[in-house]
Amino acid sequence: MLNFLIILLGSIFIRRRFSFAQKFPKLNAYLKISWIVALAIFLLQTSFENITGFGVSTFGYLILAFVFYCYWLVSQNPLRDPVLWAAVAYFLVSLVSDISEASAPDLYETYDTYLSIGVFASFVSLMAFGIGVSNQQKALKKEQEKNETISKKKDELEKLVSERTIEILEQKESLVIALNDLKATQSQLIQSEKLASLGELTAGIAHEIQNPLNFVNNFSELTKELAEELEEESVKSDDKRDIALEKELLQDIKDNLSKIYHHGNRASSIVKSMLEHSRSSSGIKEMVELNKICDEYIRLSYHGLRAKDKSFNSDFKTILDPKVENLEVVPQDFGRVLLNILNNAFHAVKSMTKNNIEGYKPIVTIATEKLKDKIKITIKDNGIGISEENKLKIFQPFFTTKPSGEGTGLGLSLSHDIIIAHGGEIELKSKPNEGSEFILTLPITLEPIKLN
Repeated sequence: MLNFLIILLGSIFIRRRFSFAQKFPKLNAYLKISWIVALAIFLLQTSFENITGFGVSTFGYLILAFVFYCYWLVSQNPLRDPVLWAAVAYFLVSLVSDISEASAPDLYETYDTYLSIGVFASFVSLMAFGIGVSNQQKALKKEQEKNETISKKKDELEKLVSERTIEILEQKESLVIALNDLKATQSQLIQSEKLASLGELTAGIAHEIQNPLNFVNNFSELTKELAEELEEESVKSDDKRDIALEKELLQDIKDNLSKIYHHGNRASSIVKSMLEHSRSSSGIKEMVELNKICDEYIRLSYHGLRAKDKSFNSDFKTILDPKVENLEVVPQDFGRVLLNILNNAFHAVKSMTKNNIEGYKPIVTIATEKLKDKIKITIKDNGIGISEENKLKIFQPFFTTKPSGEGTGLGLSLSHDIIIAHGGEIELKSKPNEGSEFILTLPITLEPIKLN
């Protein structure tokens, strides 16, 4: 009976706990029916022994040995496996008991109690070790299943990460393309803003350059007449020549040439300013005469707007502090800041004149002042002003209060960035229908320019 229980439980234990069918499919087929054969032998014990001449125990031990052999095949360390040692102990004690019972009944009766205890004890130890190993294998199987689940999840996660990585890389590539397109568009818009301010500048330059050219033409014509008069006097005989008149004519010619040179330089300076404004910024700082360029740009801005609209008139004033020294700035960038704010100021007073307010006199003022370690530039107008809501957005890119098509919304944004890059500050004070005041402060000792 014990042999049958061991065969039944052992076959189930080996097949379930050790995946025996996958490892040994042929032996598994025999192991699967081993308990059935053992049961049949147990039930037909007497008849079977009479027919074959062999005791049931003979076949029982053969099947038991087969089951132990199957376990030996799946054991990880047979020599140290307690189940195998318990199986050997049970097999030997049970075999000795059955042999002594069959061949030496007297001896068996004498030691029957000891042999029975030995068989039962070895059976119990076998069952105990078997249960322990079964629980261990069950836990191990759960751990393996857990590891397989983790491994599967890991593979799924790696696949998902791989897919997401590919997706992110594709998105990154799309973003890089979009960023490059955005930068190209930004550059085009900035260039458009520069060209727009250049257009404003050009009209003013045409007016401003005409004045020194008129002086050059007038003094050239006068100098020509003086030279002809001097030539007539020089060909006279010595007794008729007026030396004093010749000296006077020569001095007048010299004075006229000085004036021609002065106004020629004035025209050259205006052209130079235009060229510096129109060319791309080099980012290189240069010393500039701050008061001079403030005076130049307010004139250029006014005459530029007036050249486009002959009906527009406005007063403008400069309050230039003689203590203001030359300042180191990037000329092209700083010139754009002045021109942009001045253009806005004249546009503001132009809009205010449309309200037909009695006694209103439009005026734009630019002033410089030297502080302790800074220079302050104030550009003030008495135009339409800016609301509190718009003041918060005035330096944002693409924000404009001008009608559609009359502004890109980049002028003040670029101006703000340029002033900040020069280590300075830009402040706006404004009230609707009272005017606006832009205050630029720049350090006399500037930090390195870092403007994208």
